Amino acid sequence: MSIRILLVDDHQIILEGLKTLFMQTQGFEVVGEARDGRSAVLLAQKLQPDIVIMDVTIPEVNGIEATKQIVAKTTNTRVIALSMHADQFFVTEMFKAGAKGYLLKDDDFDNVLVAIKTVLNGKVFVSPTLSDLSVKEYIRYIPEVEPDTAMLISLSNRERELLEFIASGKSTKEIATILHVSTKTLYTHRENIMRKLNLKNSNELIKMATLLMMHKK
Repeated sequence: MSIRILLVDDHQIILEGLKTLFMQTQGFEVVGEARDGRSAVLLAQKLQPDIVIMDVTIPEVNGIEATKQIVAKTTNTRVIALSMHADQFFVTEMFKAGAKGYLLKDDDFDNVLVAIKTVLNGKVFVSPTLSDLSVKEYIRYIPEVEPDTAMLISLSNRERELLEFIASGKSTKEIATILHVSTKTLYTHRENIMRKLNLKNSNELIKMATLLMMHKK
């Protein structure tokens, strides 16, 4: 019997690439594809796949929250993160949500296959690229990070709205189209948010945006 896979990523080229690779590999069947977290949860409940390959920053419901819901609403489905983010925050939050594996998008497909077999055997898999910390440390170290309430109050409604779109994984161009503003205006809002929240770079901005959405649920 084939291992049944649900693929979740908001980039069509990633979905098509993974689907092709699985189709060329004996013993695997891609039973569904989703481009946002809400659809992923619904498909996981309907299809009950063996494995969900989950991107972390996806629209509607982010990968962390989607993983929580899938784990809660399915019986034997296991989630493996496949992300561009190597930051410890995303790794630990995905494990905290119930994921059993964490891969990076620049890993070889062989690692994906090993990860699937590993988690189906009841073990945890972490990308070799992240081997600077042991699997046990990734699982046990859950950073107690809380958004600073005073700083959040300082954000305007538009800045909060922008953070929500960032957390959903939308690109700057997509956000600009939705909000009917120029990309230059968006970059100004981003700079203001980073200044108000004392964030140093885009990675910290994404982390804060994700935290806000998690605490908002």
